[in-house]
Amino acid sequence: MTAGVGTTVVSGLEDVPPDASLQAALLDAVCDGLTTAFLVYDRNDLLLFASRQVLNFFPLPAHILRPTTRLRDMLGAIFDTGIRPRDASANSNAAVNRENWISQNIASHWRERFETVERHGADRWIRFVKRRLPSGFGICIISDISEEKKREDQWRADLERVQLTEDILDNLPFPLFVKDREMTYVAVNKAFCSKYQTTADEVLGRKGVDLFSSEVANRFEESDRHVLETGEMSISRQRQIARDGIERDIVTRKQRIGKPGRYFLVATMQDLPKEGGDFDEFTLASSIKESGDLSYRRAYVPAAALHAASQKPVAMETFVPENFSGRKVLVVTADMAAGSAALKTLAKYRFETCLVHDENELAAFLDVSAAHGIRIDLVIADNQLCKRCIELAERQNVPALLVDGFQLANELTFLIARHFNRERRGGSTGSSAETVSAEKWTPATVQSNECQILVAEDNEINQIVFSQILEGLGYRYRIAATGDEAVRMWNEFRPKLVLMDISLPGFNGFEAARLIRQVEGESGTKTPIIGVLSQSFEKDRAECRASGMDDVILKPVSPDMLETIFQKYMQDDQLRQSL
Repeated sequence: MTAGVGTTVVSGLEDVPPDASLQAALLDAVCDGLTTAFLVYDRNDLLLFASRQVLNFFPLPAHILRPTTRLRDMLGAIFDTGIRPRDASANSNAAVNRENWISQNIASHWRERFETVERHGADRWIRFVKRRLPSGFGICIISDISEEKKREDQWRADLERVQLTEDILDNLPFPLFVKDREMTYVAVNKAFCSKYQTTADEVLGRKGVDLFSSEVANRFEESDRHVLETGEMSISRQRQIARDGIERDIVTRKQRIGKPGRYFLVATMQDLPKEGGDFDEFTLASSIKESGDLSYRRAYVPAAALHAASQKPVAMETFVPENFSGRKVLVVTADMAAGSAALKTLAKYRFETCLVHDENELAAFLDVSAAHGIRIDLVIADNQLCKRCIELAERQNVPALLVDGFQLANELTFLIARHFNRERRGGSTGSSAETVSAEKWTPATVQSNECQILVAEDNEINQIVFSQILEGLGYRYRIAATGDEAVRMWNEFRPKLVLMDISLPGFNGFEAARLIRQVEGESGTKTPIIGVLSQSFEKDRAECRASGMDDVILKPVSPDMLETIFQKYMQDDQLRQSL
């Protein structure tokens, strides 16, 4: 299939001069390195050289790419493959005339310079660059720019989101600013600029000491650093004289957002009348600082206490039996704030509760309760202690729920409701206490047909692609948009296979896979995890293997690609939906 360029064009490699054959091999190597296809034709439109990469774009017979093939014949073969620009086929109801199509393309090959981009299929974009030299020789370069188009679309979408965020912030009625970990202003809204009679350009990139007196700047920086270092919310109240001459109290709230290493501080300010009362956050404070004349007051509120106060428990009676008196629940966590919030929530619904702080205390508590014939209905374990706690609970035949710190402080009511409500729906004829005590936190607790495939993917477009393919193939699936959610949904549904994008918010795909493998531990069960990569970098493949993934696939995914993976890793399971 390789051809040479020389003074005489021949049709067989056996007749090609050695130097021409070497030139052809070098051109093919260059095309491989550039991942492009390359065509050269003479003034009579006869092929002189066609790189083998052309077959990556069009499934042509091998003889079509041999030297001396007419350009018209090659274009006719391309037409016969049925591959058309998507927009062209969508805008024409009638069949495309073959000869007209060939003539139009030959005309474009005779233009001195011609470039076009065609969309082939749902997400493939091909660029054609054509040049006709003064000597009459023609060159055509074909390249796949799908990833470039995706990056452009992503950049455009990100730009729109940024603009939307700026519009939202600018339309807020109260001042707001954002600082990075270096105490530099990185965002302010119009209300902030109006309050301090400045512009965004004069504030962004500067620090408090550049804008305020040293006393005020140092006070700001003290609370800013505390919030960034501890994660506690800061609320301060200070009396000021506004520009209109009216005395007001200014309430400022500061919170930390972001991930470790990339924390930001977000602050909002609100004007209140002088006689206004304190906010609820002051009653939750870990510490309060105030001036002697009470013109300044500041409090630090732990994040767990703030979440527990701001997110009230769901009305549990709508999900579970109305009376839980006598049910015994053991909470295991080293986080005192989250543990205290959990005990208050459980006490509200009349559970008998106790808090232990590590696996050793859990083991001792379970042993003592078993020795005295006291039945524990449920163990709720922080996932920081997951493996050992689950083993200890199962050893005593006690069901266990694995939760993270956020769930423990904020979602406990719903998790408890779902746990006991599932036990009721199971149709047990025995007492509820006996049924619950016989239930274990194992893969058997979740029916396999609830979720066969778990897809961890944060891109909304890719989520739609996965949904359409999996629905078409007849699999039940769930989609997680973050790494944290992927681990949580794996714990809940125990799917037969996980498709794991490696670049996820929260835990990335590698971290999520490691957490899943850690929880599986020595249980003997292993969920196949398939890494989904955007590009075939060896370092990503190696990291996938190191994190415990079983295989990798490349985007864009297709039904055939996924079906091959499913057959390879789930061939022993009867997973298709019954008709």
